[in-house]
Amino acid sequence: QVQLVESGGGLVQAGGSLRLSCTASGSILSISAMRWYRQAPGKQRELVAAIASGGSTNYADSVKGRFTISRENAKNTVYLQMNRLIPEDTAVYYCNVDMVITETARYRYLEAWGQGTLVTVSS
Repeated sequence: QVQLVESGGGLVQAGGSLRLSCTASGSILSISAMRWYRQAPGKQRELVAAIASGGSTNYADSVKGRFTISRENAKNTVYLQMNRLIPEDTAVYYCNVDMVITETARYRYLEAWGQGTLVTVSS
């Protein structure tokens, strides 16, 4: 079985910073893309940032210059450093990982989601 565990959410004042972490564990053979999504109340889930296995990144326009995605492959972990937070960043943040896992002596592709971590930015 594979598990994604997120941490780092919380309450912060506008202008502050938070760092989210997401670690994958289990029968993982390899990990390719790692992403952060967020979903604000009453809104659709949106892609915030993504990082490929080679390290290339892309960001939503709304977070460019404020958020940084990074990964630590040896730990199967992806991070999201969030600076200069604004109230509009308030949402549940989810990590999303593409991976190949081993299952009963076979390999298969899996797109896994974390449980979500709440980020609240007060004005």
